[in-house]
Amino acid sequence: QTQLHESGGGLVQAGGSLRLSCVTSGRTFTENVMAWFRQFPGKDREFVAGISWIGDATDYADSVKGRFTISRDSALNTLSLQMDSLSPEDTAVYYCAARTGDFVRYVVEDYDYWGQGTQVTVSS
Repeated sequence: QTQLHESGGGLVQAGGSLRLSCVTSGRTFTENVMAWFRQFPGKDREFVAGISWIGDATDYADSVKGRFTISRDSALNTLSLQMDSLSPEDTAVYYCAARTGDFVRYVVEDYDYWGQGTQVTVSS
């Protein structure tokens, strides 16, 4: 059974950093696009960052560009999201996702596999 499992969420003060990890099991995602989404209370899930297996090309939402860094370690089946300069507006549940394909997509429906989410809370 294919599973994605996030970890690394928690409570941090504004201006601080967190590193999220997503470990996959059941299959490898070496030739898949992987991404992070987040969901604010009462809102739809939104794209945060994605990474393609082709040259590890990355893409970011404008709101996190320059603050967040997505990376992957295919040998360890791990996806990471380094989050710096966090603000209370980043408080959300963060989800790891994977899709079959070559390019990063920005909508939930384009992703085939999802983790259960990890809560990130940034205090002011």
